[in-house]
Amino acid sequence: MNTGTAAPAPGGPGTEPATPRGAGTTTPSQRTAGPPETRGHTGISDRVLEQIAARAVSEVEQVGGVAPRVLGVPLGRDTEQTAPRVSGHVDGHLAILKVTLSVVYPAPIRQVVHRVRDHVVARVRELTGLEARQVDIDVTRLIHPAEEGRRVQ
Repeated sequence: MNTGTAAPAPGGPGTEPATPRGAGTTTPSQRTAGPPETRGHTGISDRVLEQIAARAVSEVEQVGGVAPRVLGVPLGRDTEQTAPRVSGHVDGHLAILKVTLSVVYPAPIRQVVHRVRDHVVARVRELTGLEARQVDIDVTRLIHPAEEGRRVQ
């Protein structure tokens, strides 16, 4: 005769039912998701904004970049192949940008700058969802097409 307490039978009274591994969690299809704007936040860093804007500037015809400068002295040549200099700041859903570039001579500077501003605003909105309210553009130099191939010998 066995007088000891027997272990309860699986699934019997006093035991919890055995559940398969992961069965207590909900799957994405079982959860009800709210509207997209309430599910989280996607942040765009200033550096990413600057890179997108610089690429957008380089997509515009008759625009060149600027050589790096130290104390205002250029360390190279401003050419169409040189990247424009862009600094930017993200503030909520707004983007503030400052672009420094050169324009190929004899292109009309106002028209080129207007095209650059419109293109940058459109590309920033398209790629990031940010509204570029302020895009300041400095034209530092006119690039003469003859200068592109000219070399000192």
